[in-house]
Amino acid sequence: MQLMFRANNILEAHIVAGLLKSHDINCYVSGHYLQGAVGDLPATDFAHVFVEENKVTLAQSIINDYENNIL
Repeated sequence: MQLMFRANNILEAHIVAGLLKSHDINCYVSGHYLQGAVGDLPATDFAHVFVEENKVTLAQSIINDYENNIL
């Protein structure tokens, strides 16, 4: 799997993952348990969305639309 999106928090990561899954893109959200370590770790850059390599182009297009408030 390839890293496709670095979310601001775990909630945003799941929003993006849900959006990708609604387009039949298998994805994985990482960083669930790192949010509990805030204070010991930086409060950002722990929630990531990964997708399969064969869906990278489509996923990037959907994520771009999300970031540009098109979706």
